[in-house]
Amino acid sequence: MRMRFSVLIFVVVFLSPNLALCQAKRPMTFEDMMAMKRLGETAVSPDGKWLAYGVTTVDLAQNKKTAELWLQAIAGGEPFRIAGTEPGDNGVQFSPDEHSVLFLSGRENGQQIWIADFDPASGAASHAKKLTAIATEAGSPKWSPDGKSIVFLSSVYPDCPAISPGDGGAGDSCNKERDKALADSKVKAQIFTHLLYRHWDHYTGDKRSHLFLVSVDTGAMRDLNPQDPHDVPPFSLDDSSCGCDFSPDSKELAFTENPDPVPAISVSAQIYVLDLTDPAAKPVKVSTSAGGNFNPAYSPDGKYLAWRSEARAGYESDRFRLMVYDRGARTITDLIPRLDDWVDEIAWAPNSKMIYFTSGQQGKSPLMLATIDGHPAYVLDPNLFPDLGEFSDIHLLQDGYTIIASRMRIDAPAEMSAASIASNIPGSDKLRQVTHLNDALLAQLDLPKMEDFWFSAQDGTKVQGFLIRPPGFDPAKKYPVKFLIHGGPQGAWGDSWSYRWNVELFAANGYVVVMINPRGSTGYGQTFVDGVNGDWGGKPFTDLMTGLDYAEQHFSFIDKNRECALGASYGGYMANWVLGHTDRFKCIVSHDGMFDAESAFGSTEEDWFNIWEFKGHPWDYYGKPDAENPFRKWSPSLYAKNFKTPTLVIHGQRDYRLDVSEGFQLFDTLQLLGVPSKMLYFPDEGHWVLKPQNSQLWYKTVNDWVDEWTKTGTRD
Repeated sequence: MRMRFSVLIFVVVFLSPNLALCQAKRPMTFEDMMAMKRLGETAVSPDGKWLAYGVTTVDLAQNKKTAELWLQAIAGGEPFRIAGTEPGDNGVQFSPDEHSVLFLSGRENGQQIWIADFDPASGAASHAKKLTAIATEAGSPKWSPDGKSIVFLSSVYPDCPAISPGDGGAGDSCNKERDKALADSKVKAQIFTHLLYRHWDHYTGDKRSHLFLVSVDTGAMRDLNPQDPHDVPPFSLDDSSCGCDFSPDSKELAFTENPDPVPAISVSAQIYVLDLTDPAAKPVKVSTSAGGNFNPAYSPDGKYLAWRSEARAGYESDRFRLMVYDRGARTITDLIPRLDDWVDEIAWAPNSKMIYFTSGQQGKSPLMLATIDGHPAYVLDPNLFPDLGEFSDIHLLQDGYTIIASRMRIDAPAEMSAASIASNIPGSDKLRQVTHLNDALLAQLDLPKMEDFWFSAQDGTKVQGFLIRPPGFDPAKKYPVKFLIHGGPQGAWGDSWSYRWNVELFAANGYVVVMINPRGSTGYGQTFVDGVNGDWGGKPFTDLMTGLDYAEQHFSFIDKNRECALGASYGGYMANWVLGHTDRFKCIVSHDGMFDAESAFGSTEEDWFNIWEFKGHPWDYYGKPDAENPFRKWSPSLYAKNFKTPTLVIHGQRDYRLDVSEGFQLFDTLQLLGVPSKMLYFPDEGHWVLKPQNSQLWYKTVNDWVDEWTKTGTRD
């Protein structure tokens, strides 16, 4: 039996006077959402006095987003822009001695690292100057603990001379000339000799990401992965981190690299350490797991190195465990083997005896605490605190008991908050909001809270669902339903804010929004996650339908005759599967979904994903009955004869995860069958719709389509 976790109590206290204003609230509009300021990267000064952070604003008319760097006292006070920075600058960090800040700016010769003097007493920054001038630009910087060096990322040609203080500039010149020749060439054709030649929304080309070390005093730099043909760190959806960490004495660097020769079929990233005191030193692998290993972090006392680790090779959604490497004994320990959910983000306590982390659990992402001596982890109980939301971006202050972290909910975008966790300190159970980016606007909006419910799946497994009521809810009325299906499939709906599939915006024009976390969803144990493997249209589909049945039966305000199913990515696949397996919906929205599993296998870039999920390659099943071939058994295309529901198809040309041909095939099939259908095609978007005016068109087209069939239209 699992041990019951202890509970750390956090109570939210909102102090903004704007929230006390008595005024009628209104539903949120798309324009409201675009007017919201978006919290970006954050940094906390070593003395715990200052919070620096990025804020992105959207100019809908100009169709652009602009980031700026701000500073404010954590104890309270008005924020102000960091002097010497310009719109578009990002990546702010404090130096260990607190007398400098670094940031990234593209104002001269592409994105480079800049450093400004900083007064920790007043927060004033001055005398900003450029540190790097590398032709291939700089990104994801990280300051060494001694303040003498900065590590950063840059994508270079591995066959160029390695950039180093003694190369006479040959390495940088080689990269510059290669880039210029490519840009100037009238021939834009490419020759591929390996897989993963494109990824998500771009072609990878011949460059590879490498780690560089630059001296703060002299600007001299060297490539820490000279002529390495692999990306360091491995390609990732999160490009804001170097995937590395300095030892406390600044003499060693830990980083992540996937050494496998064919990255398209491997997720086996490993942790390496490199002696920075010896330019001739080679990286040494310290991780032992066959799966992915990520986010190395040294303990403040230097005795340990922690990271997130998966056990199974080839499976990107295996359980992320918290591993701790004893640098002296050279042993690795799974710190919390009883935790069956994923470890998502880690941060050492200043005393090196505890690690704080976040973990998705039943639609929440609470802060948790593990101890080096093996005591049970502490967790914020999401059932006792339904407004808890999701935490991320953890900072631990040197006092040992104050945490600064980002927190969001489904009805509130991300803000930074502070909490004290020492039981012997008065008020230690209080969570205090530090930033107030959108208080005035949020005070005007009617943003209903998320409700959860549980039901039994057909096999008896307990499954969780969520519901949002429309603004101005009237229990005497019947409301149409937007039934949302999440992607992944190893993902989850939860109490979190999104600008792409914003649940509050879906509810705003008079809809009940229902969401189910079916088999494959994270936050319910690894067995539940694994339940989708090789069973894409099986238990996940019946979980979704059973969950919707439950909602219809237990929420009398749902009009079960006016429901529309919407999904993207795996949710788009499931929308296509629903299309061929039930007529219960008035309409369907399928965004970037898989239509034909065999064709999708040949056009995707992350081959490991389909190999794992469909248990092999298509040719492994040739000659076998469809019932024994998961590529055909679970392919929505083979059920087209059942298609009847009006369907909106959405796809982006630059979606290389699920090629645009999947959307075209679906739309072609619907049109030939005479099913009412429409296609929204974005030539300049990838797997996600990111440009402001494209997003505006997306929401309008989706909501108009749902309105047409659930409010004013009929279906044969």
